[in-house]
Amino acid sequence: MSDMWTGERVRLRGVEPDDWEGFRDLARNTRDVRDADAVDPPRSAEGFRLWTAERAGRPPGGEAFRLVVEALADGAFAGSVTVGETDRRAGRFKTGIEIIRDRRRMGYAAEATELVLTYMFAEQRFNKCEVEVHAFNDASLALYRRLGFVEEGRLREHEFFAGSHHDVVLLGITAAEHWSAHRRPTVR
Repeated sequence: MSDMWTGERVRLRGVEPDDWEGFRDLARNTRDVRDADAVDPPRSAEGFRLWTAERAGRPPGGEAFRLVVEALADGAFAGSVTVGETDRRAGRFKTGIEIIRDRRRMGYAAEATELVLTYMFAEQRFNKCEVEVHAFNDASLALYRRLGFVEEGRLREHEFFAGSHHDVVLLGITAAEHWSAHRRPTVR
């Protein structure tokens, strides 16, 4: 690893205006409802350009942010990872990951999530990360469990989309649980 934002397969970087096509590809995955919190009407190419340009102009960090997941092998847009709903007093935050369909099952989601956890636990002093996953999303549930997240509860019939209500599984990992399986960053 050359820096805290780069792993073996991916690099996390800020959003650039040219990323609009990658975000459009993520939005097109609404056919795969397990990845969607809601299905929105189609957005124009110009709408994606404006949305992405606005995010590219935001200052880095803060209480909520989005980073692009870039594949190291070819420098391509592979997805995005978000941090939000931070509570500094309680020391917790939420994260989420989206990987475009043709880049899934390559280890990108796991590595990007681990990079975010390392940053939030080692640099921002948070103590706990939480995620919410639709109960039928077996791939995401397996991913988070492999990363050491523990199921903490279930919100029954909590989200409505695709014509019915769906349960949401709540999972969490503490800094101590993360560090028990990962090396802390070092100063050279």
